Amino acid sequence: MRFLPLFALVSSLAYAAALIPQNPTPTQQQAPLAQPPASPTPTPIVLPSPTVKIDAYRASAGRIIGAALTKNRAWERLEYLTDHIGHRLSGSRNLERAIGWAVVKMKEDGLDNVRAEKVMVPHWFRGEESLQTATSDAISFPVLGLGNSVGTPSAGIVAETVVVRSFAELDALGEKVRGKIVVYNAPFTNYGATVQYRLSGASRAARYGAVAALVRSITPTSLQTPHTGAMNYDPQQPKIPVAAITIETAELLQRRYDSDDPISLRLKMQAQFLPDAESANVIAELKGTDRPDEIVLIGGHFDSWDVGQGAHDDGGSCIAAWEAIRLLKELGLRPRRTIRVVLFTNEENGLRGGNGYRDAHRAEIAKHIIAIESDSGIYRPEGFGLAATAPLMVRSNIQEIAKLLAGIGADRIGANGGGADIGPIVREGVVGANLDVDGTHYFDIHHTQADTLDKIDRRDLSLVVATMAVMAYTIADLPGPLAGGAN
Repeated sequence: MRFLPLFALVSSLAYAAALIPQNPTPTQQQAPLAQPPASPTPTPIVLPSPTVKIDAYRASAGRIIGAALTKNRAWERLEYLTDHIGHRLSGSRNLERAIGWAVVKMKEDGLDNVRAEKVMVPHWFRGEESLQTATSDAISFPVLGLGNSVGTPSAGIVAETVVVRSFAELDALGEKVRGKIVVYNAPFTNYGATVQYRLSGASRAARYGAVAALVRSITPTSLQTPHTGAMNYDPQQPKIPVAAITIETAELLQRRYDSDDPISLRLKMQAQFLPDAESANVIAELKGTDRPDEIVLIGGHFDSWDVGQGAHDDGGSCIAAWEAIRLLKELGLRPRRTIRVVLFTNEENGLRGGNGYRDAHRAEIAKHIIAIESDSGIYRPEGFGLAATAPLMVRSNIQEIAKLLAGIGADRIGANGGGADIGPIVREGVVGANLDVDGTHYFDIHHTQADTLDKIDRRDLSLVVATMAVMAYTIADLPGPLAGGAN
C-alpha cells in the first residue's frame, strides 16, 4: 500500500524519540523498594561500568524496530515454510526442500556468502503406529512414537500395563514389571525434570524386563495431543519400543491400575533407522565493513519433528534470524563486524548440525564474538539469556545494549543462557546467549500436531525480528571489543 512507507517512517521516528534518554523529574522517580533480609539473599555480582555508548545507537535501533513492525516479509516466508513445505524431520525430503528454498531466497535477498554446508544426519522413520486395548472391541488411543525408538514386531506387542508416577516407583516394583508395558504417568513439573522420563524411561524399564514403555507427554496441559521428542537407549540394556501418550490416556490407565483392573494394550510401531542422509546447515551473512573476520552468530534449527508444521519449533526463529539481516541490509545498516545467520540441521534427534558447524569452522571459532540461539518459540520477546560463564564486562555491555529494547519490553538479561546448536562452539570458549520469550504456553503444543502457523502471532514475530536485529547489529557495530579494552 502507498501509505506503508510513510507509516514506517513515522514509526521509526517515534521509536527513535522514545529511545532518547530522558531525565525524570523528582516526582517521576520511584522510591527504592524495601529490600529482603540480607541472610537469604545471595550477594549480587557487581558488574564493571559498561564501555558501550548506546546513545550512538538509539537512532538505528529506532529505525530497526519501526521497520520490523511494518514489514511483512518474515510472516510471508514463515507461511511458505509451514504451509507449502511443512514439517522437516532430519533425512526427510521436506527438510531438503526447505534448505534448497532458503538458499535460493537468501541469494535473491543479496545476502553475502550464502551456502549450504554439508552435514550427514541420522534418518529415523516413524512409519505407521497405533495403540489399542487388547480386546475384541478394541478402543484406540492417540499415540506418537518417540524419536530414535525401535519398532515393534509387525503383529505388535500385547501386554498388561504397569503404571508408575516416578522412577522410584519403578525401582520399587523391580522384576514385577517383567513382560509388562511400563506406563510413566509423571505429571509435568518443569521441562528439565520431567523430560527425563522421555529420554531414559525405556532403558530404565527394560532393565527390569519390560517389553515396551509409554510416557505421559511432557506438557502441563492436553487436549488429547501426544507430544513426541527424542529418546536415548542405554547400550547396556535391551532396546524396547517407546511412545508418548496423552495426559488423558495416562490418567485413564492410572485409574484402572489403581483399581486393580489394569488394561492390556496392543502397541504397533513401524519405527526404524534408515541409512544416514545428506543434509546441510544453511548459512548467510551480512559482511562487516571494518572487521569482517569477526562474527556475531544468530540462528535456530531448521529441522523439526515429523508432526505439525514446525512453526514455533523452530521455523519461526530461523525466519526471524534471516529477516533480521535482510532488514539491516535493506535499511543500509551494515555493521563493522559480520553478522552470520545459521539455520542448523538435525537439532531434534542428533545435534549433528551444531557439531558439524563447530568442525567446519574450527579455524575461526576464536573470531566468534557471541553466538545467539533462538529455540523457545515465537512469543513476545523479553530479552536474552546470557551464559553464566560470560565475562563480567560482556554482561555489563550486553545489559547496556539491551536498554535499546526497553521500549518493546525486551531488555531483560537473564543469569544464564545458551542453546543446543551453539553448545559445541560455546564449549570451545565462544560466549553463548539465547533469545528469551514469554513461553507460558510453549509446552502446550511442543512437538505435537498442533505446532502450526495459526499458533503464531504476527506482532510477536515482528518483535522477535526487531529484538534479534537490534542486539546483533549493535554488538557487531561496536567500535571496541564487546569484552572491553583496546582492539
